[in-house]
Amino acid sequence: MSVPKKYFHDHYILLLLSINTFLVFVAVVIVLWRLSAGHGTGYIVQYRADLGINAFKTGSVTELLGFIGFALMVFGIHTVLSLRTYRIHRQLSTAILMLGILLLVLTIIISNALLVLH
Repeated sequence: MSVPKKYFHDHYILLLLSINTFLVFVAVVIVLWRLSAGHGTGYIVQYRADLGINAFKTGSVTELLGFIGFALMVFGIHTVLSLRTYRIHRQLSTAILMLGILLLVLTIIISNALLVLH
């Protein structure tokens, strides 16, 4: 697969890739910073509103490290999809990168909300 030369010369694509990279960095730093506080082993990893008193489910650190893996996967998959669809249509490629931004922002919000509850 050859990389289209125009893809990396497109300023809008580079802006969206830079925003995605920054959001991945923010997600990784926030999760690691909150986990480094070392408040024990019982982290809240789920909230189920329909369970009443047992709405909060606890888990280990590895389940919260899944947010870092998810952020890295979102970045990688959306970058590859955007690169492959750039030849087909530029707007499709930018839409894919924008959806990646949305997913990364939601990842940051949800991981921060769960880690604040600890």
